Amino acid sequence: MLRISNLRVQIPGGPTILKNISFEVQPGQFIAIKGASGSGKSMLLKSLALQNKWSGGSYFFEGEDIFKQGLAGRLKIKRAVAYLEEKPVLYQNKTGLKNVSIGAVAQTPAWRRWTGMLRNDDYMGAMDTIEKLGLLDKAHQKASTMSGGERQRIAMARALVHGAKVIAADEPVAGLDPHTADRVLSDLKRLTTEQGVTVIAVLDQGDWAERFADRIIGLNNGELVLDVKGRRLTEREKMML
Repeated sequence: MLRISNLRVQIPGGPTILKNISFEVQPGQFIAIKGASGSGKSMLLKSLALQNKWSGGSYFFEGEDIFKQGLAGRLKIKRAVAYLEEKPVLYQNKTGLKNVSIGAVAQTPAWRRWTGMLRNDDYMGAMDTIEKLGLLDKAHQKASTMSGGERQRIAMARALVHGAKVIAADEPVAGLDPHTADRVLSDLKRLTTEQGVTVIAVLDQGDWAERFADRIIGLNNGELVLDVKGRRLTEREKMML
């Protein structure tokens, strides 16, 4: 589904953040990314979603070389790979339904963001996704009044409604209480098993990666140093990160 080869990201005039990263991702996988602060985890997610410029490397999506397709290839990735920030950017004065339906700035025409107008099929699709994520009671509640976990799940629903096949989640449970974190990760896991969505998430806290991920990728100083099946890591593997 998705393959990157020799991904390299260097800050202009500064350090190299990612150094020749290569791996493949299959549909429906839940991949956890672990590593020390500054190891390049967030930059890797942003690179997958083309949120930053690559300094080198190849990007293949569904068998096609994205960079050789130019703008069309980049737009395809921006639709298919949704980058979810640690604190999702939502329209605070709009309801959960409007946030899900309108979408992010890169996903939606300006007129729809300004007017908030919805077609009937948009409404039904958004409500169906919101219900699947257990947020039906939040559909008509403003984002500003929601908890952190609820905002995360609204952002997940928004990504799915707008066609995301890959969710790249940056610390999706940071700052959440254990019960809420468990709910968010359970929802992400269910998306992989029931809808075939691929989830790639930075999960450094506790044992979340070992409990939920099918696969764990480890970074150290911008290099890929670990790629194993989801399980409890050995002490030696932890020392590599």
